[in-house]
Parts: sequence; structure tokens; C-alpha cells
Amino acid sequence: MTNGTAIAPIPATTRRTIFLLSCATFSSMATQRICDAMLPELSRVFSASLAQAAQVVSMFAVVYGVSQLFYGPLGDRIGKFRIVTFATLACGVVSLVTVFAPSLNLLVLARIVVALGAAAIIPLSMAWVGDAVSNDRMQETLARVGLGTTLGIVGGQLMGGLLTDLLGWRWAFVFMALLFGVVGALLFADGRRQQAAAPVAARAAPADRPGFVRQALLILTGSWSRRVLLAAFVEGAAGFGVLAVWASHLHNMLGLSLSASGAIVALFGLGGMLYMAFARQLIRRFGESGLAMVGVCILGASTVVMAFAPYWVLTVPASLLGGFGFFMFHNTMQVNAAQMAPNARGTASSLFASAMFLGQSVGVLLAASLIDRIGSGAVIVLGGAMMLAAGAWFSHAIRRRDSITARTKPAA
Repeated sequence: MTNGTAIAPIPATTRRTIFLLSCATFSSMATQRICDAMLPELSRVFSASLAQAAQVVSMFAVVYGVSQLFYGPLGDRIGKFRIVTFATLACGVVSLVTVFAPSLNLLVLARIVVALGAAAIIPLSMAWVGDAVSNDRMQETLARVGLGTTLGIVGGQLMGGLLTDLLGWRWAFVFMALLFGVVGALLFADGRRQQAAAPVAARAAPADRPGFVRQALLILTGSWSRRVLLAAFVEGAAGFGVLAVWASHLHNMLGLSLSASGAIVALFGLGGMLYMAFARQLIRRFGESGLAMVGVCILGASTVVMAFAPYWVLTVPASLLGGFGFFMFHNTMQVNAAQMAPNARGTASSLFASAMFLGQSVGVLLAASLIDRIGSGAVIVLGGAMMLAAGAWFSHAIRRRDSITARTKPAA
């Protein structure tokens, strides 16, 4: 109930589409994280340094981030769901190429091509949800789509380490090719159903839609939008970026196998799932500002334990709680990103994702280069400290925004 009025339920067909989009976001995030746990093995197989091997993550993130700038306006024009569908199918085809890469350079190149397709999936799925559901249902529904993203972190980390240990690193990409293929086929079938159910409505398009540059400028010139995008960049660098070295840290410093390291880091994603399960209660209890602040505090404490724990068993709850805290902050960011430009959600979501994943690429490169100088433990703590600072700043910005809104709101 909201203000005494019942919130209309989401239709069953829309819920099914949201589930399929969640599967697609799972695939996109899994292929991003599939290489994290295998970095030491890639370094060994190709006789490269860890920083060189980390290009399979960092270059992926660079291309992923830049590509957002093209998919957003394209989705606003020719259909978000259609682009997600064909991008997913394309990722399945190109993932097969990575299976047969004979050198590190060609593996990096194949990963770049996969990133070109995977880049469309998460932001356009978020934008589609923003168009398809009411504002009253948006945060709850975004959490469902976010569940696919969170599970993708778990699946990517876990399968990357497990398959690398058991069968070899190439089999991890076989897994991704099959996953993208199945999900893409299901999306294609659902898209046909949508066209058959509402052919006229599907073709309706708003008149006089501004071009991408104008849309982007309208978003970038907004003071609140700039704050969201800056926080997204830092989140990508200090959160997702530094996360890429967690498994290598556990493998090198505590002597764990790649499977065990990947499984422990996968608990980060399970922590995100745990947050999703209690999101409604936590949102009511803390509000947006509180979620951001409490989340980064939990994450910061977890990175200290992860970095300096003398026994591996202590890293298990640290990874789980770290994910819980991170996704308290991340879900708050997603909601604010989806509301930056309601009339151009594709472009707004793309700018948000671009900022976050460009930040991730910078974070991976910096983390890999700093490991030899200050150690992986110090790098992990530095990432936690940056997240704490960003969360505190964004939490204050939310409180200030809400205070201004309350003062300027007309009396009823």
C-alpha cells in the first residue's frame, strides 16, 4: 500500500520478461568476472606477468564502458529488448572464439569483441524495466534484475576458478558460450511473443526525440546527474575493479587453490543476494542515504579482514559481508541512475554504466600495477577506503538533495 492506494501488480508476461532479462544480466556479469580467478593460470600458461594477464579483465572493461555510449541512444530508437536479445546471441558466438585463442594477445582481442556485445545487456535491461513498470514498483523490480547481476558475480568467480582447476581455462569460455546461446534463444522467443501481442504499441515512438548528443548534454549538465556519474566511476574503480585481484590475493598469499579462491570471492555475490532478500526492510529502515553509508562501512571493514587475515577461514564471512555492504550502496546507485532522465532512460543508463565500467578498467589496471609495489593486501584496503569515502560523500549528497526538495515542495 502507498498513501492508502493499492499498487497494481506487474502482469505475468512482464514478470516473465523480467526473469529472462535477469538471466541475460547474469550472463553479462558472469563473462565479466569469469577471468578473475584464472589470472594466475593465464599468467603461467602464456608466460606473462599478472599485470599483462589482467588485460583480459581491464581491456574488457574499457570496451564495455565506451560501448555504453552507443547502445543507449540506439536502444531508445530501435528497441531496448531487441538489442539485448541480439547482443546476447552475438556474445554466445564470439565466446566460442575465446575457447581457441592461441595466445594472450588474441585472447584479449576476443574478449574485447565479447565486451562489445555484453555492454548492451545490463544498462538496456535496466532501462527497459524503467519503461515497463511504475515508479512505485521500480526499486523492487530493479532489485530482481539486479539479482541476475549479483548471481553473475557468483557464477563467474566460481565457474572461472572451478573449471580452470578441473578442466582448464578454455572450458570456462565453453560454459559462457552455452549460457549466452540458451539465454539468447529464450529472449528471441519472448521478443516474438511481445511483437505478436502488441504489434501496434511496439511501433509507437515518441515524436521529436532529441539526438544522443543533446540527450547526453541534458544529463551531463544536471548537477545531480554529475554526482551520480562520478560516484559510479569511483564505485567501478574501487569496487568492481579491485575485486578482480581478490582471488589472486587469496591464491598467492594464503596458498588456496584457484577453485577455493574463486569460491570464497563468489561469496561476495551471495552477500549481494542476501541484501536483495532483505532490501525492502532495509530501504524502509535506513532510506537511500543510510543504505549508502552503512553499506560502505560494512564493505570497508570487510576489505581489512580480506587483506590481512592470517587464516583463510576469516575471509569467508569477510567476502560475504563485503558483498552485502557493496550492494547496499550499488542498489542505491542503480535507482538514482534510472531516475536521472525518465524520457531517455536508455541514454541515462548507458552513461551510468559507461562511467562505472570505465572506472572498473582504471581500477583493474591500477590494482595490477600497484600489487608489485605495495602488495595485494594494501591494494584491497585502498579500494575499501576509496569506497568508504565515495559512499560518505554520496550519502551526504542524498541528504542535501532531499532537504532541498522538502523545503521547495509546495504545501498540500
